[in-house]
Amino acid sequence: MEFIIGLWNVFLQLIHNFRVADALDIVLVTFIIYNAIKLVRETRAGQLVRGIIVLMVVWLLSYWLNLYMMQSIISYLFQFAFIALLIIFQPEIRRALEQIGRSGIGAGKTWNFGFAFVSGDAEAKLQKSRKAVNAVVDAAVQMSRQKTGALIVFEIKTKLGDIIDTGTVVEAIPSAQIICNIFFNKAPLHDGAMIVRDGMVYAAGCILPLTKSDKVSVELGTRHRAAIGMSENSDAVIVVVSEETGQISVVTNGTITRNYTRETLNSELENLVLSETAEPDEKKQSWISSFRRTKKQ
Repeated sequence: MEFIIGLWNVFLQLIHNFRVADALDIVLVTFIIYNAIKLVRETRAGQLVRGIIVLMVVWLLSYWLNLYMMQSIISYLFQFAFIALLIIFQPEIRRALEQIGRSGIGAGKTWNFGFAFVSGDAEAKLQKSRKAVNAVVDAAVQMSRQKTGALIVFEIKTKLGDIIDTGTVVEAIPSAQIICNIFFNKAPLHDGAMIVRDGMVYAAGCILPLTKSDKVSVELGTRHRAAIGMSENSDAVIVVVSEETGQISVVTNGTITRNYTRETLNSELENLVLSETAEPDEKKQSWISSFRRTKKQ
């Protein structure tokens, strides 16, 4: 009974000293732990984490049972654990940091303070992106019928300068004819990816990183693996046309969806590409409108 009373007194003391900062601290820590667990579960890092937990359990058992040799070996391994984890989890750490950078705060979507509205005509930018989407859809359907392989990357927020440097800058106005010519199997730039930036066919013949995931279907070839790898390292939207089957696929965030038709491909790209183009501009216009209303008052 005294134990229960003691616990109750401790609880009352905690409640009495509880601050708003403590609540914020708990929420932030919970958010970080939740996202860390989610990230680990979705990658090969989950198996490594389980292995580390097993080692920690063995270390505790060796400590309690006075197994000095085992305890010394595991303690020695843990001395280098931090550096080893940085090396082992490098892809996962990079992915997590990129996701933070692409979030609302990191991307400046919320805290742009109105300076972004000087970037130009929002409607013209949206029309350029729509023209690029239409050209890619027309070209993809045409190449699908001809079974011409293609790999087309839409740059969204993550800049792909390092990928562009591996290819040739063309900076052409998008059209189905230009895209089909780029991927014609005798063309010099066909064996690589085409990058669409700001509504333009910006570069071609670019080399993409291959995925290291062991969960990719054996049916998928190098183009699809490159598309998955690119989507794992950025927020890019990638369209793939299979040279063997003519199937059209779309890859985002490490996930591939196959067997698109003209209608479904157009709808998907409008949702993934045009929405990202329009969203920041809509916020800019909303900020400007609010500013004007305030000024009139």
